[in-house]
Amino acid sequence: MLFYQRPTSSFFLLTLTFVLLLSSFININASDPASSEDDSDDLEQLLALDEQEDQLQQDQESISRFSEAEVLSKAQRIVLELNSDNSKRVIDENEFVLLLGYAPWCVRSAELMPHFAEAATSLKELGSPIVMAKLDAERYPKVASLLDIKGFPTLLLFVNGTPQAYTGGFSAEEMVIWARKKTGVPVIRISAVNEAEDFLKKYHMFVIGFFEKFGGSDYEAFVKAATADNEIQFAETNNIEVAKVLYPDIKATNFLGIVKNEPERYTAYEGTFEMENILQFLDYNKFPLVTKLTELNSVRVYSSPVKLQVYVFAKADDFKALLEPLQNIARKFITKVMFVYIDIMDENLSKPFLTLFGLEESKNTLVTAFDNKGTSKYLLQSDPTPTNIEEFSSGLLDGSISTYFKSQPIPDNNNASVLAVVGKTFDDLVLSSPKNVLLEVYTPWCINCETTSKQVEKLAKHFKGLDDLVFAKIDASANEHPKLQVNDYPSLFLYKAGEKDNPIKLSTKSGSKELAAFINKQVRPKDQAAKDEL
Repeated sequence: MLFYQRPTSSFFLLTLTFVLLLSSFININASDPASSEDDSDDLEQLLALDEQEDQLQQDQESISRFSEAEVLSKAQRIVLELNSDNSKRVIDENEFVLLLGYAPWCVRSAELMPHFAEAATSLKELGSPIVMAKLDAERYPKVASLLDIKGFPTLLLFVNGTPQAYTGGFSAEEMVIWARKKTGVPVIRISAVNEAEDFLKKYHMFVIGFFEKFGGSDYEAFVKAATADNEIQFAETNNIEVAKVLYPDIKATNFLGIVKNEPERYTAYEGTFEMENILQFLDYNKFPLVTKLTELNSVRVYSSPVKLQVYVFAKADDFKALLEPLQNIARKFITKVMFVYIDIMDENLSKPFLTLFGLEESKNTLVTAFDNKGTSKYLLQSDPTPTNIEEFSSGLLDGSISTYFKSQPIPDNNNASVLAVVGKTFDDLVLSSPKNVLLEVYTPWCINCETTSKQVEKLAKHFKGLDDLVFAKIDASANEHPKLQVNDYPSLFLYKAGEKDNPIKLSTKSGSKELAAFINKQVRPKDQAAKDEL
């Protein structure tokens, strides 16, 4: 396999110089051998300089890669590898053990491992008593079972041998914060300006508490909130100069604020100092203006108390131009609407959402929304411009936009014995139709649907002469309607003329003859009813 290095600026300079020298050689003194030798020397010097520059660049890249690998290797060595022989001893002999149960084939385990190793390094540097350990649960299934590791990855904190579920975030910083809080350091006290400056370099998000004295009911509520919270580092100070390094707008004591490393950097708490109120404030304000969804933060996003959520799906390059306008929009809806970005090219994250809208194959920028208090979903059906996104978000907040129900394109039903119904035609062909409608609800993945479909085709032919009876079918995996709520497939419903709000559900276990008799009884006038046989 051949590898081609991208031409450097020196390469283009050399090419230009060569052309100029060659032109001079031809036009000025083509027969002068001394001039030719000088030009040759110049070219050799340029070539040598270019080779030196390329070699220096390659050496620097190699050193950088080696340094990163060395740091990661060192961090991973700090993490103890448990096995059948040492697991019980390590957990029993240490007060605190944070254990990562993983499987070598698990993608999320692989993503988490470097963050876990980095957290182990940070905790060791901080002098934390916690032992960081990992267990290959696939290689040692009996040990995994004894330690209650049931999925991958699993994080458990053992305190004097007793396991506790891990409830923190999954970045190295979040794991360090959680581990320190659970081992007795819920708040970091900062006394000097240089300490505050160092603190700012370490944490991208934190809560600052400024108190005249470290005591009293307000301070106690602050500490209780710090202990109960699982994600954010709390810091405290009684020095106004220190406080202003961390939060420049502090003007009075008994102050609490959250600081984030993003455009909306500072948010002050204005409520009473009670633990529950403080925690609620953090829940509503801890996310950035626009959150990028990842495998590691997805659970936190879904469980946010901000239930109205706008999702923007876009390619990474396309989203760069949209980010700043989207942040400006998000400022207007803080604590009311959450804004989330998903890379549309990341199918593991984007496809499950887009499938809900029947848009799983789309690669263009899309804007959707969810009301997580219920099951409602919404789709921006105009161009995703900042103006349209803001109007869409306002409509989501005030309830003026319509819930989205996915639908396949309207099919051609000419000469069809069983009409194909889609979301867009459900009203016209079923609910608003003056005729009786027998509807089959199916999905492509349903095992028994094919048998029922054949029965419906047979029934449609049998009742072909009955003008006021229509047979129809709908693919529930690709079409939705607010008045079609079905959980089991296949399902058969008879929508009788004049009684469309109360469809009759038929048993799909019945034979064709039984179904024909039932239909005949329901739709034919009594004086014309006769026993139907197929």
